[in-house]
Amino acid sequence: MGAVLAVALIGTNVLYTPEDEKDLQVTEGRATRAKTATKNLHAEFDAFRRQYIAVYLVIMLADWMQGTHMYTLYLSYGVNISALFLTGFLSGAIFAPFLGSAVDKFGRKKSCIVYCVLEIIINVLEHSTNFQLLLLGRVLGGISTNLLFSAFESWMTTEHRHRGFPDAWLARTYSAASIGNGTMAILAGIIAQVLEDRLGHIGPFQGAIALTVLALVMVTRWEENYGEEHAGDHSKSSLYHQFTEGWRATLTDSHIWRIGMTQSLSEGAMYTFVFMWVPTLLSMEPEGGVPTGAIFSGLMMAVTVGGLLFQPFESFVSKYFISEAYASELSASLIYVLAAVSMAVPAYCLSNASSTGHCFENILASFMVIEMCVGLFMPVAGTLRSKYVPDALQGGILNIFRLPLNAVVVAGTHATDVLEPAQVFVGVSACFLAAALLQATLISGKATIDANKKKD
Repeated sequence: MGAVLAVALIGTNVLYTPEDEKDLQVTEGRATRAKTATKNLHAEFDAFRRQYIAVYLVIMLADWMQGTHMYTLYLSYGVNISALFLTGFLSGAIFAPFLGSAVDKFGRKKSCIVYCVLEIIINVLEHSTNFQLLLLGRVLGGISTNLLFSAFESWMTTEHRHRGFPDAWLARTYSAASIGNGTMAILAGIIAQVLEDRLGHIGPFQGAIALTVLALVMVTRWEENYGEEHAGDHSKSSLYHQFTEGWRATLTDSHIWRIGMTQSLSEGAMYTFVFMWVPTLLSMEPEGGVPTGAIFSGLMMAVTVGGLLFQPFESFVSKYFISEAYASELSASLIYVLAAVSMAVPAYCLSNASSTGHCFENILASFMVIEMCVGLFMPVAGTLRSKYVPDALQGGILNIFRLPLNAVVVAGTHATDVLEPAQVFVGVSACFLAAALLQATLISGKATIDANKKKD
């Protein structure tokens, strides 16, 4: 997988150049005012993207460091682990419908700061073996998770448009975030292990505190923005107004709820896969055992490969299959179909005793493919959200999306307890296929977006 990552990295940098950057290269030497303005805009965008991605990478590194060692920490405390995880999930489900509206009303930058403060408190609470304090940490964790997946993205997309950058460039930021997410996961595993060896099970959480403090300092340099159609609207509208408007838009605009359901199906299926991959491979008892650490690194490299391939893939789709206006919609459908096919492989192998010859290798390869799809659909999902979800209601609607996502995750995790692994993978594949079909309904000449309505 390392070789594949190297080839993808070199190939995408050498063979692929965005069209607008090609135009700059072609006009090199012609000192025109328009060219100078375009180059300046590119430079401003690159600086803005670096500003956002730097914070995003620090936040995700801290998040991954906690996720890789939370189970072992609670196991060492001898507490009820399932109750703690269930508390965090329920907290996220309860607060999701309301938090997003608060993000839009009180400011995305402030919400990102609140996230950082909550994460610091949570990781301090992890030092205690007191079950009630750990439960409090999980309640706060449910709140912080909702903020993580709404406040930062809402700030970035709105600020992107405030600064006058073309909407098409949003895909570059989402792609960079996907690439960085996979890279941070690999790095987190290494750093967390070093900290655990030196400081014990709590070491990774102490490292996460330091990283979150760094992110907090970086966020304070951001400009504030709000969920508003016109400057100053946030000070006039109430929290109740933001809340009801978010729900009204979601329920009355079919484009919005279809995007929400599509991404809930795909992400819910992905989370179910996360629960399944380790026990599935261990149950096959391959000769020499299962090197879960090495496999995890390979899976995260696959995510990075997907992020690297996203822009060339979408460019290929728009060039040969469909107009640029619907390239993201078709790309998403194709990615979900590939994900469905990849999850059909373990479903088939595990249900057919006669296919055990190369079953382990085939299933492992399918797991790499699904993670590459994750790296692909993370940026395309972000691009579609920025296209269809109004800036003024982004925080609220992104959290509304988490309600059906939570429902799919609950169903998926319950299925892992009551169904055979092959049947679970059939369900995961079906979710991806349903997401592909629902996504395809957005590829229509009637699905037009008035960009002016999305800008302040």
